[in-house]
Amino acid sequence: MTVAVNHEDKAAFGPAGLKAVFAGEHAWCGEKMMLSAELDDAIPLTDFFGSGGFSAALDAYAAAHGGTDRRAVASMWSLYYFSILTIPYIVARRADCALPIAMQNMTIALAEDGLPRALGLARGGDWSEGQNDDLLAFVVPLVTQHISEVVAQLKAQGGIAPKLAWNNAAVYIDYAFNATDRERPAHGDAWASRTLFSQPQLRDGSPNPFLGCLRHEVEGGETVCRRKVCCLRYLLPGIPSCGELCALPNQRKQ
Repeated sequence: MTVAVNHEDKAAFGPAGLKAVFAGEHAWCGEKMMLSAELDDAIPLTDFFGSGGFSAALDAYAAAHGGTDRRAVASMWSLYYFSILTIPYIVARRADCALPIAMQNMTIALAEDGLPRALGLARGGDWSEGQNDDLLAFVVPLVTQHISEVVAQLKAQGGIAPKLAWNNAAVYIDYAFNATDRERPAHGDAWASRTLFSQPQLRDGSPNPFLGCLRHEVEGGETVCRRKVCCLRYLLPGIPSCGELCALPNQRKQ
């Protein structure tokens, strides 16, 4: 369910308000997205991607986990990155808090194996009541101010196709939006985020990069969600399959 926040106290969306937004079952988000001033060992994201930090992080992850396929390493790294970017952003947005998500104003801290540990914001979010159910509208800043640039870096330095990177981001947006759905119908279409994957344009008129990334299929009398593009995790040692979500039929039972 969406976090309930007192909108009469707009200061709740300032620096001290992130903990209030990330409450209850989503409290862990406050450990993954916080103010940069509170994030130890953080560096600006633009420096990280522009001065060799990202490539070094991929090398560290590959060395720690035995990954030899650069594309698979970059894809797995992006899954961690997109999870700590998109889930907190959407959880906050569903609570009427619009986080300042522009990449040039954010920082990143890494774990010892090179994976992203947390992301830092320059300031707290802004109160933005309304439209928190319009996914096609409120993903626009996420797409235009952040994910597009990361997708470009994943292609340039990690060698993965943009359609794979967008699909990696899509699974976490889908999860977060459905997990915070306020009114889940007892009957009919219970897939809250369906429009994000079926509409060709976002609300600003720009092409929708998530179009077709996920689909629902009925198999064995049950509805399952499927990716369009495989994340390549099967190329990494010791990484389990994503099960029925996988785009590859032969990998779903692994």
